Amino acid sequence: MKEILKKLRKYEIRVRKAINSQMQGDFKSIFKGSGLEFDDVRTYQYGDDIRSIDWNVTAKGQGTFIKTFKEEKEQTVFFMLDVSASQEIGKKGNQKINVGKELTALLSISAIKENSQVGLMCYSDEVESYIKPAKGIKHSYEIINSLFKLTPKSKKTDLNKGIKYLLNILKRRSVIFVISDFIDDGYLQSLKGMARKHDLIAIQLYHPREAQFPKVGIVPLYENESQQNIWVNSSSTKFRKIMDQTHQTNTADLERFCARNDANYTHISTEEDYVPGLLKLFTRRNKKKSSQRAR
Repeated sequence: MKEILKKLRKYEIRVRKAINSQMQGDFKSIFKGSGLEFDDVRTYQYGDDIRSIDWNVTAKGQGTFIKTFKEEKEQTVFFMLDVSASQEIGKKGNQKINVGKELTALLSISAIKENSQVGLMCYSDEVESYIKPAKGIKHSYEIINSLFKLTPKSKKTDLNKGIKYLLNILKRRSVIFVISDFIDDGYLQSLKGMARKHDLIAIQLYHPREAQFPKVGIVPLYENESQQNIWVNSSSTKFRKIMDQTHQTNTADLERFCARNDANYTHISTEEDYVPGLLKLFTRRNKKKSSQRAR
């Protein structure tokens, strides 16, 4: 446990050192309540700020309406981490599952330091672990301990089932990080529901081998979830093209989905430093939020 905390502390220091004064607010604001959240609309009155006009409602021709807001006291940040067998690709200690756990632990600590309530759900095709949102440094240790001691019972994936489970539990609007390779089907409708109800951030993990399959002849591929070997000819141009296009299509589709549904998205390779990717995510996210508030 001490070694894990030492490693996470080193990452946290690196993140904070990499952030200049301009980006410091971007980093912190992802874990802080925005101060105000949308409540309702009312008829425009003389003296109201015209920047608060709700143009979508006003365009219906029933008068001019402005948005009203209520104070948002605190933020709930929830992490949904994929721990299925598809995460076990790459060198030992540097697989998608390892990067996913590190990211979750690092961001959890950062959120708790900003006084957010933080919760965690690890999933495969069932809920492997669930920790109710709470605050405090003791709670962060509980999350980290749960993450790194977890041994999943199932090797399969059901992202749709995990999303539905979380939607039934989280009644209050929250910031939700979904950290996964998103190699699954039939989950987009539920993810759309999550993006409508909550502030969704999708972090897609991948290994370079998934993006560009190597040319190494006839080899057995071990399919983690089915636990079977499948012999393939990796020298076949057709096979490598299918593999590469599958990853590219999956990535492009998820990125487009997030853009259409007002969710934040980034992809992170297991073979690269993930700190720059996180910083870019926070910067893009806060620029987007600022432009939305200015409308």
